[in-house]
Amino acid sequence: MLLMRAIVRPEKKDEVLANLSAAGFNAATMVDVVGRGKQKGIKIGGMVYDEIPKVLILMVIPDEEKDRVVKIVLETGRTGANGTFGDGKIFVSPVDEVYTISKNSRGL
Repeated sequence: MLLMRAIVRPEKKDEVLANLSAAGFNAATMVDVVGRGKQKGIKIGGMVYDEIPKVLILMVIPDEEKDRVVKIVLETGRTGANGTFGDGKIFVSPVDEVYTISKNSRGL
């Protein structure tokens, strides 16, 4: 199992989630977050905005589905044909254990 953390623009959240759901990946947790990337924010005129709103999408997925899920987020989360700074990031890491609280059981 893998944990995918995708940070996307707020205006892309619904489209990303719809495409993931259409591909059979319905379970997700979303959190509104703020942050900045390598550019240290956005400078508009004399103002620097270093807390840019984003959405963090968390999903636990089977190892064998990683490439498919990442491809959906990459294609759907990108703005414009070539993408733009600030479109987001995807982080994938292993999950050692999962427990379902309502069933008092281990596993998805």
